[in-house]
Amino acid sequence: MTVEHDGLIFDVEQSGPARGPWVVFLHGFPVNSQCYDAVVPRVHEAGLRTLRIDQRGYSPGARPDGVDAYRLDKLVSDVIGILTHLNISYSMLVGHDWGGIVAWHLAARYPDRFTGLVAVSTGHPSAMRDSLEAGSDQRQRSAYIKNFVADDAEEKLAARNGILLRRAGVTAEELKPILAPGALTGPLNWYRANFTGNIAEALACPPVEIPATMLWSDGDAALGREQAEFSGRYVYSDFRFSVLKGVDHWIPENASRALATEISLRSSRF
Repeated sequence: MTVEHDGLIFDVEQSGPARGPWVVFLHGFPVNSQCYDAVVPRVHEAGLRTLRIDQRGYSPGARPDGVDAYRLDKLVSDVIGILTHLNISYSMLVGHDWGGIVAWHLAARYPDRFTGLVAVSTGHPSAMRDSLEAGSDQRQRSAYIKNFVADDAEEKLAARNGILLRRAGVTAEELKPILAPGALTGPLNWYRANFTGNIAEALACPPVEIPATMLWSDGDAALGREQAEFSGRYVYSDFRFSVLKGVDHWIPENASRALATEISLRSSRF
């Protein structure tokens, strides 16, 4: 189905048991919500109902012009607007990569709307700051971002059917939507809007006061252990740090069973 918000049309998918508790899935770069294809059926088996959102820049009807249209506050308000339109008062949050950053902000800013958080790969923004100050290798891991904010990023990433992204682990099938004409600019504008200028101010996030799980994999080339583990400093509620061994950055696709298990555990009241 589609939902209109802020003059944009978002593609969303609702599925699962009709009376199950809601779980909202937020994807990262460069894939849309199909990255959770293998996770969602397992979550349904646990009695949970799911909402997947193709976010701003990924839904064909939600690709506004201009970098400022992709600032973090817009990305956060999109999710709240969609949930309000669908009359979803309470839900759990799951976010991977960029979706994790959005999810941390949602959990921090709207604790009355969310029952729990499962952040995948991406730690709390303040934990990322701590990891950089601690002298970890996170700055080196994040060096790729300078290529994503460059003016010629679309041309380079789309070259040879997205060879650079495929080498990073994204499948050709996942890349099809983003390699359509004009489809790559919106997702790259997430980086340009929030990883240029005063980055600390753009990403600043309050502590989280709802239960949270941080799921990180030791084969992640982009995001190190410190930024994940330090996230516990900014969760003023139950916090679980879970490590997947031998798994790369693409946890939803390559460790779907483990992710579904963490979601089920976090959704439990006991």
